[in-house]
Amino acid sequence: MSKPAPLNSVVARVTERIAERSRDRRAAYLARLESAGAKPRRHRLGCANLAHAFAACGANDKAALRGETQPSIGIVTAYNDMLSAHQPYEGYPAMIRESVRAAGGVAQVAGGVPAMCDGVTQGYEGMELSLFSRDVIALATGVALSHATFDGVLCLGICDKIVPGLTIGALAFGHLPTIFVPAGPMPSGLSNADKAKARQLYAQGKVGREELLDAESKSYHAPGTCTFYGTANTNQMLMEIMGLHLPGASFVNPNTPLRDALTDAAARRVVAMTAPGAGIPIGRIVDERALVNGIVGLLATGGSTNHTLHIPAIAAAAGIELNWEDFSELSAVVPLLARVYPNGSADVNRFHQAGGMPFIIGQLIDAGLVHTDISTILGEGGLEPYRSMPDLDEGGALTWTRAATDQSGDPTVVATTAAPFAAEGGLRVLTGNLGRGVIKTSAVKPEHRVVEAPARVFDNQEAVQAAFRAGELDRDAIVVVRYQGPGANGMPELHKLTPPLGVLQDKGFKVALVTDGRMSGASGKVPAAIHVTPEVKGGGPLGRVRDGDILRLDAEAGTLDALVDAAEWDNRGAPPPPSEDASHGCGRELFSLFRNNAGPAESGASVLNLLGR
Repeated sequence: MSKPAPLNSVVARVTERIAERSRDRRAAYLARLESAGAKPRRHRLGCANLAHAFAACGANDKAALRGETQPSIGIVTAYNDMLSAHQPYEGYPAMIRESVRAAGGVAQVAGGVPAMCDGVTQGYEGMELSLFSRDVIALATGVALSHATFDGVLCLGICDKIVPGLTIGALAFGHLPTIFVPAGPMPSGLSNADKAKARQLYAQGKVGREELLDAESKSYHAPGTCTFYGTANTNQMLMEIMGLHLPGASFVNPNTPLRDALTDAAARRVVAMTAPGAGIPIGRIVDERALVNGIVGLLATGGSTNHTLHIPAIAAAAGIELNWEDFSELSAVVPLLARVYPNGSADVNRFHQAGGMPFIIGQLIDAGLVHTDISTILGEGGLEPYRSMPDLDEGGALTWTRAATDQSGDPTVVATTAAPFAAEGGLRVLTGNLGRGVIKTSAVKPEHRVVEAPARVFDNQEAVQAAFRAGELDRDAIVVVRYQGPGANGMPELHKLTPPLGVLQDKGFKVALVTDGRMSGASGKVPAAIHVTPEVKGGGPLGRVRDGDILRLDAEAGTLDALVDAAEWDNRGAPPPPSEDASHGCGRELFSLFRNNAGPAESGASVLNLLGR
């Protein structure tokens, strides 16, 4: 077995800086964990309280919960039928209860959390609730676990805001052993490239709604996660490389014997973790080393830009402060090791077949780009077990096999650090007189990474689409979409801009997007400066841009500027707010508290203010 390389000096420096920046807050968080962990749980409840807790249980489970030795496991589930990724969770509680009983414990569903599908709400009012649903999920997780009867936790969640929300909520109960249980991606359907082509043809008016719906239905066709490498599948990568999944569990298809065996093993493992000294609680697993590993995994796999919001928010819940400079500095030394749509033509099933996360983690370990000495749900053994792939032996027993070290199963999909797809991770911070934002360059061809062009300013993506259909954007242009920040309208994804802007780029025009909003984790080939902060509603300078101003987006130099006379620029006032009322309809009126209290994008755009405690 080869010896891991020494830790890369940049990775070490960034980690040390984060630890020093967070020292006091992290110490206070760990002190709270120590206090909470020292208190008995269900055994301190009054008799009426305890009777309520197990009133609906069967006789054997009641007897177990009356005693003080058998552990109680709380299941927090994001099951619903609307999300293809979450539909498989319908049968998980029954399966988990049996597995936990076999391991000597009792499992109960502690609570459910909301789980909305961004794929359904894209481009519609419901998308303005999407980012804030992360904090709602964190709060709902807190409610589920507030009964103080549980010795361990299993979190069932996959998609965009659900996993970050569950993690934030679980970290509020960071003294409890916690495992995240995935359900896996759907089998491959229509290729992502063909799906994207159908969308562009529809945007050009060359095919109709029926043809587009047929293509979409062949792509999203079964239970399981969507197969592109967007936010949902990036969540799975994050949980695995941070040690909160079982090794290799992220991308095994639903409703298969291997998937069921992994779920059974997770249930049994969390029971084992509840024994004194046998398991490490989530609040100690999620430290600055694990979070840096998560960022490195994001960069190495070309993951979703949404995690420049989610990882800082998760870190804050553990008393740790991250910023975009940490991402950018790590990106300069972390090579791109995966080509999965939108960064390539393969989907996550091909990625997994090519070696997937075990191969990627092994490459990062051997190159000294991740901390190997982290704690995980497996204990103090570090990250080394996570370079192994699960399988079933001839008798149906779950086994793990160490991934290859020198070559992936498909070099066009997964690369080695010796011959990466790109020398850098492809995530940059942009700074200039337009504010501060991020750009994902891993799917952007080098010739498109610097764009200097006149601005076209819009207040919503519908106006951009109308201008595209009218032919007004058939020229070089940097499209500015303002009033899309968390305080303005909840920071919806602007995913519907991808097809028209992609068409313009394919025609040979120099195009880019600049916005205080978000783009989908599935977006990529058009250069997009996103999450620009301060947001326009809060007085951000992006609001000073006028149609015709020459803007320059330079992803190579890391700059984002309006090339306008400085005196004129400084004297420009704020634009008028959009005429459309974005505060009512489709439940938006319920979220005014969130819009009025959301933090800046760089700290996660959260209303929870976890670092302000």
